[in-house]
Amino acid sequence: MPDSRLAVLVLAAGQGTRMKSSTPKVLHPIAGVPLIGHVLATARELGPAHIVAVVRHERERVAATIGELLPEAVIVDQDDVPGTGRAVELAVAALPDDFDGEVVVVYGDVPLLDAATLSGLIEAHRDAGAAATLLSAVLENPTGYGRVVRDADGALDRIVEQKDASDDELAVTEVNSGTYVFGAHALRDHLASLTTDNAQGEKYLTDMIAVLRKAGSPVAAVPVRDSWVVEGVNDRAQLTEAALRLNAMIVRGWQLAGVTVQDPASTWIDLSVQLAPDVTVLPNTQLHGATVIESGAVVGPDTTLTDCEIGAGATVRRTDGTLAVIGAGATVGPWAFLRPGTHLGADGKIGTFVETKNARIGTGSKVPHLSYVGDTTVGEGSNVGAGTITANYDGVNKHRTEVGSHVRTGSHNVFVAPVRIGDGAYTGAGTVVRKDVPAGSLAINVAPQRNIEGWVEKNRLGTAAAHAAADAGTDD
Repeated sequence: MPDSRLAVLVLAAGQGTRMKSSTPKVLHPIAGVPLIGHVLATARELGPAHIVAVVRHERERVAATIGELLPEAVIVDQDDVPGTGRAVELAVAALPDDFDGEVVVVYGDVPLLDAATLSGLIEAHRDAGAAATLLSAVLENPTGYGRVVRDADGALDRIVEQKDASDDELAVTEVNSGTYVFGAHALRDHLASLTTDNAQGEKYLTDMIAVLRKAGSPVAAVPVRDSWVVEGVNDRAQLTEAALRLNAMIVRGWQLAGVTVQDPASTWIDLSVQLAPDVTVLPNTQLHGATVIESGAVVGPDTTLTDCEIGAGATVRRTDGTLAVIGAGATVGPWAFLRPGTHLGADGKIGTFVETKNARIGTGSKVPHLSYVGDTTVGEGSNVGAGTITANYDGVNKHRTEVGSHVRTGSHNVFVAPVRIGDGAYTGAGTVVRKDVPAGSLAINVAPQRNIEGWVEKNRLGTAAAHAAADAGTDD
């Protein structure tokens, strides 16, 4: 059940200029999810009665993503008054007038902050009866962060932003993470008193601590155990650092669940991937999207799979696949390219340097090497010879090729679609199939071989080939 006394405000209005990107900062992904997606998932896990997101820069793109990931979130637009204080002021105004619970403030670019940490902060806030409680962190290098200034008794006194801090305050290593829990009444009573009288000319939410202290309201700061939990993403370097840390946690989680990951440092697994126990993931493998891999399958090395389904006991080596389904016990690769719509049946094979697209290859059927199979259906127990091409495009439309069951096609065949090869049929090497082949038939292109004696010596006079031919004639 939702916590009727809890609201979460997600601040996502910033421009993120340090990313130097045409993509809004909060939409950059890690583990297959935009930064703000991780924050929204954490907010939802808390079970609040209300979630409000504040947007401004690239408003339409950011709001569309929020609406897709968390439709119940209320979108609020920040106006021309800059600062986090103003963002929270607008968000609080979007809450029901009778809401009198706790308000959690988080940022859309802090992806690793988890629900357990926030739950502990909320509990500490409630237990203390505080008007405001902030989550702090102790950093070896606090540069860029607002400093947490405590009084002589160790109680929270105020927060000072980097650009407004004195030398003594800059020496403080405890910093404000930007994450808060406020009482709703405290926010409504005091947000309007915030000013832009500071180096940045912004309404700082951090000033609420001093305002509440002056009003005699209790405030507190709770240090987080692991500082990386509250680290924000402001540039590409920090994006990579967050991605590495999250991926390491994902990989370790799967290892503890019974998956063998041979080289965690070179393995990337999205949050949405599902792996069964006894799956083996070999080095330099990337698993993305809704990929599902069943027990006993071996994937990698050097493999990238996106939205693929890999059956039990299958082997996929040095392969790039998207929206493909691989049956139990099947083998794929090395150097295979599986395009969307590929479906390989149980115990089938897609081999070396094979590209497939919109292809259904039946149980036990094989496309061993050097082939393109597109817009094609292959029945059961068939073998498609090396170097086969399905010519599926006539310059205007795509057409399908149908290969029946227990078919044996020769090397270097071209199937000019639309065409059907019947069950049990054979095709000869080098055959171009332009019309249907009946079941049990042999299709060949009859073109008797001609040998033109002396052609090289006559037409390539003086070449090494001509000399070799002449020498061979002398030997005879």
